[in-house]
Amino acid sequence: MKRIGVLTSGGDAPGMNAAVRAVVRCGLDRGMEVYGIQRGYEGLIEGAIKEMDMSSVGDILHRGGTILRTARSERFKTEEGQKHALNVLSAFGIEGLVVIGGDGSLRGGLELSQRGITVMGLPGTIDNDLGYTDYTIGFDTAVNTVLSAVTNIRDTSSSHERATVIEVMGRHCGDIALYAGLTGGADNILVPEMPFDINKVCKKIIQGKNRGKMHDIIMKAEGVGVDAKELAQMVEERTGKETRVVILAYLQRGGSPTAKDRMLASQTASKAVELLYDDEDSKAIGICGSEIVAYDLEEALSIKRPFDTDLYHLADVLSK
Repeated sequence: MKRIGVLTSGGDAPGMNAAVRAVVRCGLDRGMEVYGIQRGYEGLIEGAIKEMDMSSVGDILHRGGTILRTARSERFKTEEGQKHALNVLSAFGIEGLVVIGGDGSLRGGLELSQRGITVMGLPGTIDNDLGYTDYTIGFDTAVNTVLSAVTNIRDTSSSHERATVIEVMGRHCGDIALYAGLTGGADNILVPEMPFDINKVCKKIIQGKNRGKMHDIIMKAEGVGVDAKELAQMVEERTGKETRVVILAYLQRGGSPTAKDRMLASQTASKAVELLYDDEDSKAIGICGSEIVAYDLEEALSIKRPFDTDLYHLADVLSK
């Protein structure tokens, strides 16, 4: 394979630029032509494609976001849009594609793969919700961003003797809340994978208050079926403790990627280029333990992510 493309799709994640950089430089090192596709699948349909060289990806390793930009494409969800995307790839002579994104982005890549384009999927999402890989690109940075916010919020919460509900991203996966909650010393961690019990939450807050505890941090994943403001109101009514809400939202997506995310992005991107160069079939690339792994793309997307109940129970024990 001599000519490949790379795009970022869906929500941006810290480390996407590191992955783009590695795709371009590893591809060029193997004598391949590498084309950057702007704005994901929408840009692909529009033909927003430009050949990249070494300098195209200079000084981006440490930057959050994505220099290729990203967008969600309703047109690509249609058969007509997918056919148009294939025609554009054919016009540019692009034989293989590296897709950096989450579940929806990789499923878009699967559609192209089933129509004859070799696709290598990289797990670029802060949500950590792809079952075939231990971690996704951007997750570690997002957790550390939340952890930094928790430290600041705790100071104010203690000063005013308040409880604070902190809502974090993750869609239907509670990993950001779990990892940031455990390492940030949250008193309660609410995730969509475990049943929500308001009485348990309030009991722990009251017990802490009786011990002289001045602050309470309730870490809530956005996928939990209760509004953050409603939750705060319930806690305040049942415990008598003033309760505030902090929704971190897009704050979690930005910022310079951690060393762990830069490493994961670089290694998975290098593997993607290697597989394209060797004319392998479409794959989803990730990490298991310390090993970079590649699964059949369709098979990978069928793997369900197990929730780490042991880690959840450890967090509960440590917060007592």
